[in-house]
Amino acid sequence: MNIKKAELVGTYFNAGQLPADVRPKILFFGRSNVGKSTLINSLLERRLAKTSSTPGKTLSVNYYGVSLAPVAAPRKEAMTPARGFPAPGIIFADLPGYGYARVSKGESVRVRRLIADFLARAENVRLAVLLIDSRRGFLASDLEVLAQIVEKNLPILTILTKSDKISFSQQRNLIAQLKNKFGLLAISFSIKSPPAKDEIWRRIQEAV
Repeated sequence: MNIKKAELVGTYFNAGQLPADVRPKILFFGRSNVGKSTLINSLLERRLAKTSSTPGKTLSVNYYGVSLAPVAAPRKEAMTPARGFPAPGIIFADLPGYGYARVSKGESVRVRRLIADFLARAENVRLAVLLIDSRRGFLASDLEVLAQIVEKNLPILTILTKSDKISFSQQRNLIAQLKNKFGLLAISFSIKSPPAKDEIWRRIQEAV
């Protein structure tokens, strides 16, 4: 993916701070320490999202503005000779991590409310990316967030993070489980797997 520019454009701690922004949005959800920052940095090929070994650090909605290089128009659809057309600027929205027991009860409630309020207000959402730690599987907190996403009728892509920590057969079983039980498309991802990153970008491009 040829990224012209990527930058942090805003950090928001409540839904009232969210700007009116009609750019297509890709939302990233996941439990604390699931690897959202690692995935976003890998996709953007920049260390923009802060990573930490301490769970519960992302307690805000972070907007990353992404400008992509122009792509060639498909010849079969062009009435005139094919010309390049610019892919639109998009927003990667990193939602706060949830499900971390050591966060105070009040802060946990605030995070859940922020996620719900964000989903109610966000404009032009094209894809919800739900990250699942492949070592722990699908937990109750993931189901709660999944229900919120489904209620908004958003397309969902599930990413199994840290997939290098489990066997290939375990990955296949988890992918099958998510498909059969929840109807979710899942992709195994680790920082050591460039093909997975390419597949995720392909899904994002299709959604946008």
